[in-house]
Amino acid sequence: MSETYASPRFGAPREPQKRADRGSRLVDVLNFATANHVRAVALLVLCGLLLFLPGFFRIPPIDRDEARFAQATKQMVESGDFVDIRFQDEVRYKKPVGIYWMQAAAVKTASAWGLPRARLRIWVYRLPSLIGALGAVLLTYWTALAFVSRRAAILAALMMASSVLLNVEARLAKTDAMLLLTVVAAMGALARAYLSWQRGEDDPHPPWSWPAVFWTALAGGILLKGPLILMFVGLTIVTLAFLDRSAEWLWRLRPVWGLIWMLVLVLPWFVAIFWRAGDAFFADSIGGDMLSKLAAQESHGAPPGVYLLLFWLTFWPGAPLAAMAAPAVWRARREPGAQFLLAWLIPSWIVFEVVLTKLPHYVLPLYPAISILTVGAVERRVLSRSWLTSGTAWWFIIPALASLAAVVGAVTVTRQPVFLAWPFVAAALIFGLFAWWLYDDSRAERSLLNAIASALFLAFAIYGVVVPALTPLFPSAEIARALRKVACVGPKAAAAGYHEPSLVFMSGTSTLLTDGSGAADFLAQGSCRFALIEKTAERSFAQRAEAIGLRYDVATRIEGYNISQGRPISIAIFRSEGTY
Repeated sequence: MSETYASPRFGAPREPQKRADRGSRLVDVLNFATANHVRAVALLVLCGLLLFLPGFFRIPPIDRDEARFAQATKQMVESGDFVDIRFQDEVRYKKPVGIYWMQAAAVKTASAWGLPRARLRIWVYRLPSLIGALGAVLLTYWTALAFVSRRAAILAALMMASSVLLNVEARLAKTDAMLLLTVVAAMGALARAYLSWQRGEDDPHPPWSWPAVFWTALAGGILLKGPLILMFVGLTIVTLAFLDRSAEWLWRLRPVWGLIWMLVLVLPWFVAIFWRAGDAFFADSIGGDMLSKLAAQESHGAPPGVYLLLFWLTFWPGAPLAAMAAPAVWRARREPGAQFLLAWLIPSWIVFEVVLTKLPHYVLPLYPAISILTVGAVERRVLSRSWLTSGTAWWFIIPALASLAAVVGAVTVTRQPVFLAWPFVAAALIFGLFAWWLYDDSRAERSLLNAIASALFLAFAIYGVVVPALTPLFPSAEIARALRKVACVGPKAAAAGYHEPSLVFMSGTSTLLTDGSGAADFLAQGSCRFALIEKTAERSFAQRAEAIGLRYDVATRIEGYNISQGRPISIAIFRSEGTY
């Protein structure tokens, strides 16, 4: 018999309880990992790497956010200016400097270790996101240990690791995976302070580790994405203070010393950027970016309820269990642990639903609370047996639909059947089917583990095989590859009609983004120059070339699809033959 710790209520002391789950190799792996923290962490790191690494090195830069972040970091490394944030000559003050420093450190380290062309490899810029995703998984485990048994904490972390949304963010060189890490760290420390107060632990000298983690995480979150982390933490504290009619437990986090420490960490860069740019950063980041999200920014407006609908996809494979756990969680809402987790989840979720601008990754920092609430219900075996159990079919439906879309999409775009993906697709379908058919509310973890295995094989199929094969969706990579083949040193380029950030990242910071006439003038100014002309700009290019007597020919032509604009494109790479 293996031993675990079952909690009679969220956040209560745990007592040993015997388990008799047998008949599944996946459950046996879980039993093995439950023995101690070292095994648990090893399993979570291994699973995280298996889930996050497929496609990590092979998928080209994704427009537009990832390419913008990576290009701004590349310019920091090229210029040696680690205070100002720019995309070419334009300031980029929407977010603080944290993620750029992390990406720059990754590039510098890779270069120091001898990686050739490190500045042009997008996967180097993705390393902070990979570390953030893995760290968030481990911190979900650490946070969950304050509420549930070690076994359930492992399940909560695996639920996060396999979630569709975190898998996407782990592969993108931007802020959200690392922000998730800081939020989970802060909430884990906050939970320990709150639950120790609820249990009546009157320690005159509470450990310094909780405030150290809490205030450092807050500082990191602020440097990554401004005051957003303060919303998650602040709404949780205000909600708990209202429900308990007290907030005295906050003194366990040593707020005076903590605030000083946080300011020590965040103020130097804010002072430096203010010294450099005046109030331009604060006007752009707070007024131009954050407050503008109250309106439908960049055509991302949507009505309330969209996040609830997206949840069924973005939190797969955990979503079906979360739905079945909801009635039990609501009944336990006055228990200290459940109350804390709901205070973390509900107020911020309502804010995001009310705000008009909606992007799927906004709610990612709330998913660890859902994971822990769900495994708490699984551990207590109080999952709903109502019509909600029909949602277990979702464990099979998602891999079936995703596999069909991936294969059909690959055949449509590349005219290739991507046979290499088919074994992974088959395995994902089989494990998804097992998760559905074998579901039993008394052994829900068995189905969840099969669903996680399905997510793993789906990651190999889609991210590892299909997406890298869709080369027409990444025209910037094809253009950069063509420019590297030219017979001159240091080619310079001007682009007309196609101005995606990925082109600047892959073709060089000096790439001129202009119109057809400007590209013709650029081409006439010297040798080893190339004009990247999208079909819609060819007419103006030809007219200007004729007017200035420019002779040119087509080096090659790139056929592709602009995913940012949702339309096919055709880009001719022109080279000069001089003037007449």
